[in-house]
Amino acid sequence: MDAHEPVTRSTRPATRPVLVWDAPVRLFHWLVVVLVTAAYVTLKLNWIDWHVRIGETLLALLIARLLWGCFGSETARFRSFVASPAAALRHLRHLFRREPDVQVGHNAAGGWMVLLLLALLLAETLSGLYVNNDIADEGPLSELVPAWLANAISALHGLVWYVLLAAVALHVLVIALYALAKGHNLLRPMLTGYKRLPSSVGAPRQAPAWLALLPLGIGAAVVMLLAAYL
Repeated sequence: MDAHEPVTRSTRPATRPVLVWDAPVRLFHWLVVVLVTAAYVTLKLNWIDWHVRIGETLLALLIARLLWGCFGSETARFRSFVASPAAALRHLRHLFRREPDVQVGHNAAGGWMVLLLLALLLAETLSGLYVNNDIADEGPLSELVPAWLANAISALHGLVWYVLLAAVALHVLVIALYALAKGHNLLRPMLTGYKRLPSSVGAPRQAPAWLALLPLGIGAAVVMLLAAYL
């Protein structure tokens, strides 16, 4: 080899597949996608009984996810991805900067999007439970709640639905922007659970998947009580 020929070597750090999203988080994510779509379809077809059952199932999953966010795997816990608003804004300033993806879980802005979606889903499912009981005169609070409050809850149920659809559209748009502008594939890890990360980045702690059955059972029990007494 010529002594004056430059020596080229890869400057990219060594990477390996790391499990960043556990099975409960991934199942919750895709079940929510299916259930929200089913809720929309059943509403349009006026299949109210199915619409109500879907809403109750969704609420049980939401309660389970909130509990898993406190005691589940590291990347599932709220304390691991809920950053300050200032940190989220700093992250968004670099939205169009193309750079390696070394984020283990949700980034600072993504964490706030998760909170927004969870809050909207909770508002929609809880108000839906009351609206159903109010129409069917099933719940004990149907006759105790003042008419103005009952009307407000019904209006909230309709309004939040459209806000939720807008938030979902924004979520999908941001995922597409990350793929096109930054070269980050956020969809694949939510399907497989794995992301290729530099060897210097530690793997997050994972909780046993079977442990998620406990918050799921609690969520189902809470929904049964709410459906009976709301």
